Amino acid sequence: MSKEEEQNKAKGALDRFEPGSEQGPINDRNEYEQQLSSLAPEPKQLAEESTRFADLCQCFSQQSMDPPAHVVEQVGRLSMLPVPERIRALMDINQSLMEYLYDVGQDPGIRQ
Repeated sequence: MSKEEEQNKAKGALDRFEPGSEQGPINDRNEYEQQLSSLAPEPKQLAEESTRFADLCQCFSQQSMDPPAHVVEQVGRLSMLPVPERIRALMDINQSLMEYLYDVGQDPGIRQ
């Protein structure tokens, strides 16, 4: 298979993630909630924690902040975990990120 054919095949496989396709982004929060409620309990909890993580990442991006290095390392290992452990790890990561945002956001006022 030529390089061009491989690229076309890869592009075709990724088309399902484009807006409006079966696995594309959902911009309507109500539609997202409906799809979420139709999931089994374990995948639903994973989706909820993943959504919280994505929201926190968006917050970091909007504030032009980098997440702590230890959190980035934890995220890198998520794919190797079984789903129940991945859920627990995501919950811990989300908690760490929220605490970090709170700590960084504390304005000590005037320093003397």
